[in-house]
Amino acid sequence: MAIWLDHTSKVIVQGMTGSEGRKHTQRMVMFGTRIVAGVTPGKGGQSLTFEEDPIPIYNTVREARHATGATVSVIFVPAAYTKAAVLDAIDSGVELVVCITEGVPVKDTAEFFAAAQAKGVRLIGPNCPGIISPGRSNVGIIPPNIARTGHIGLVSKSGTLTYQMMYELGDLGFSTAVGIGGDPIIGTTHIDCLQAFEEDDETDCMVMIGEIGGDAEERAAAYIAEHVSKPVVAYVAGFTAPEGKTMGHAGAIVSGSSGTAEAKKKALEAAGVRVGKTPSETAELVREIVRKTAR
Repeated sequence: MAIWLDHTSKVIVQGMTGSEGRKHTQRMVMFGTRIVAGVTPGKGGQSLTFEEDPIPIYNTVREARHATGATVSVIFVPAAYTKAAVLDAIDSGVELVVCITEGVPVKDTAEFFAAAQAKGVRLIGPNCPGIISPGRSNVGIIPPNIARTGHIGLVSKSGTLTYQMMYELGDLGFSTAVGIGGDPIIGTTHIDCLQAFEEDDETDCMVMIGEIGGDAEERAAAYIAEHVSKPVVAYVAGFTAPEGKTMGHAGAIVSGSSGTAEAKKKALEAAGVRVGKTPSETAELVREIVRKTAR
């Protein structure tokens, strides 16, 4: 069991013929992900070979899905073409769309987010590292060599902190790790992942990584208090950010006391979540829980 992705998932790579798409397709194939097709408009009928296996290229996701039965599509296309790529995937009928591209205009994201909701399609991203279920499948750019299969569920707004936490807890292992991205509008939230991990029989505890700006972590805290029975540990990046100064990207805007790391920490702790001040401290808190609840 894993959330949204397992060894049976058939994956399409949009933008496979580009440099990033080709590089990360190779990494996903080496990990064991079932890549069944690529999509690049105008290059239908061609193929690319990975690990001695040719993978066909199609002009549209609809064509690729019809030919292969794929249920997942991952997007490596430039920001200017991302909206069209995501809408193509949504319209094809796949169940999960993972958008890696950064720099997507918020207006475009709002449009394809609404389209995904209307069709009941799970969208992860944009501007995210993707999703990995160690030992099963890896869709995106998360390095597959930093974790093994285990019983920790990880959800993170930050790509690099996703990698660091997976490295810190690599010996314990993960059921699934999801990098949801830090843009102002994202397709999958902390709450979506927390709900899925709560319902997953193989997830024993959860790690939630947030950052300054917005109120996503406060909303997650309220959800945890009402709906989550499994232990949750959190880390909020930005405790040392200078007060009143905008830091990082547009998703990390702090208004007054709202959105500060300290405010998020207080909200999470009020919901029973243990919060680390550093990634290493957060990992140690997880280890304490695992020692008490080990199967």
